[in-house]
Amino acid sequence: MWIQQREKDVADYFDTHSVRKLHLGAGKNRLDGWLNTDLDPDMVYLDVSKTFLFPDGSMDCIFGEHLIEHVPFDIGRNMLAECRRVLKPGGRIRITTPDLKVLADLLAASPGSTGQQYVEWICRRFLPEIEQINPCFVINNAFRCWGHQFLYDWPTLQNAAVEAGFTEIVRCQLDHTDQEFFRNVDSHGEFVNRPDLVAFETMVMEAARPQD
Repeated sequence: MWIQQREKDVADYFDTHSVRKLHLGAGKNRLDGWLNTDLDPDMVYLDVSKTFLFPDGSMDCIFGEHLIEHVPFDIGRNMLAECRRVLKPGGRIRITTPDLKVLADLLAASPGSTGQQYVEWICRRFLPEIEQINPCFVINNAFRCWGHQFLYDWPTLQNAAVEAGFTEIVRCQLDHTDQEFFRNVDSHGEFVNRPDLVAFETMVMEAARPQD
C-alpha cells in the first residue's frame, strides 16, 4: 500500500512544483516546498542505499542534513552519484555532516573553550554513565552511536564529491549559503537544543552538477 502512496506523493509533487527540491533523510525537519523523504513510510520513502526513484535531471537542488555519516563509505559515495544523476545540469547539493578533524582535535592539550563545552555537553547529555569528562569517550561515541557508519574529514568528503562528478565544491558554514534554495534549511542544532555546539562539530559542503 505504501508503495502506491509513495508513487502518488511523488507524482503529485512533480505535478505541483516547477522547482523541485529533494530533501534526503528529512526526519522531523519537514521543509515547505521540498519533497521530504526518509526511511519512515509516513513520509515519502527513500532508501539512499538504493537507486533513487527519480528520472535523470529531474531535481533543481538536494539537501541532506546529518545523513551521509549514517551509511558506509561505499554507499555514501553511491548516494552522491545518485544525487548527481537526478540533479538538473547546474543543480546544487548541500550536505552537512560531523567533521572528523574537529572531533580528533578534541584530544589536543587545549581544545579551546568551545571544544571543552562540546566535550562536557556530549558527556553529560549522551554519556551519563561516564564519570569523567573525557574527549576519548566523546570521539568513540561519535563513531558508534546514533547509527553512525563512517565519519568524514573535509578532504575525504570533497574527494567523494569529485568522484561522483560534482564541481564547484565549496565548504560553507552552518546556516550560511550563497544559494537561495538552501537558506534556512539547517535545523539539526535546533532539534538537540544546542545550535552553537552542532555548528562547532558540523562541516557543510555545497557542490554543483556540471552544465552538460
